[in-house]
Amino acid sequence: MELGMVGLGRMGGNMAQRLVNAGHRVITYDRDTDAVMASAGFGGEGATSLGDVVSRLAIPRALWIMVPAGQATEDVIDELAQLLSSGDAILDGGNANYKDSMRRGEKLGAQGIDFIDVGTSGGIWGLTEGYSLMVGGDETAIRRLEPIFHALAPAPGKGYSRVGPIGAGHFTKMVHNGVEYGLMQAYAEGFELLAAKEDFNFDLPAIAQTWSHGSVVRSWLLDLAADVLNEDPELESLESYVEDSGEGRWTVQESVDLAVPIPVITMSLQARFRSRQKQPLSGRLLAALRNQFGGHAVRKSG
Repeated sequence: MELGMVGLGRMGGNMAQRLVNAGHRVITYDRDTDAVMASAGFGGEGATSLGDVVSRLAIPRALWIMVPAGQATEDVIDELAQLLSSGDAILDGGNANYKDSMRRGEKLGAQGIDFIDVGTSGGIWGLTEGYSLMVGGDETAIRRLEPIFHALAPAPGKGYSRVGPIGAGHFTKMVHNGVEYGLMQAYAEGFELLAAKEDFNFDLPAIAQTWSHGSVVRSWLLDLAADVLNEDPELESLESYVEDSGEGRWTVQESVDLAVPIPVITMSLQARFRSRQKQPLSGRLLAALRNQFGGHAVRKSG
């Protein structure tokens, strides 16, 4: 099967390479011409524009986009909508908001263009390990494109499913990322507690390795934690500063809208916010209030 791949960041480039390795023809395009040239190294056929990609694909065409969520995705889809015909398909594998995907699907559907939102997990390891694909869209359109999903998934029958109509793929990926927040936070807190028990002088890398085999808390994230701790047991090279890319916020907002409590995910998101603050006002006000009502000592800044 042949596919246009738009967006050759590390994940998009790895996905294109995995497809080529599986025998698919992939026409690649990115605004970064170096990335397009690099794709030739694994068998991708570089294009010079979105129009060039479209013109080189057989009808019905399929284009997979891997660009940042928001306006960048909107712009690419709008341009493709002017270039494609009824029966063609656009697959969005980025971390778009599911509401945007539903709106885009309705707009493209009026032109007869299939829109498929693909929640994609696997990160930089997907090239070798495969990707988890949570696919939303029309069943017939998805069935036509299944060779692509099977090539990207870890193994036949594993890591890929149609989860519902348009929007369902990105909604599922949003919740997936919220769960990921909670798991990461739990591991981080657990290892911090172990490190704080200085009497036992715990070997954190060894404990991570022990938990990775046979334990009920074993996971790929724990394997990654073990790797990180092996390289830098006290993580002295890093700052305690954690960004979020939006999906956790959307997950928490959905929990409010649906009145479904998700305290662990919510607190893990709040912990990321806290990690970015230096001398937060709330902490300073707490210190001031203790001093005011009880005369408790405070530490002066500067």
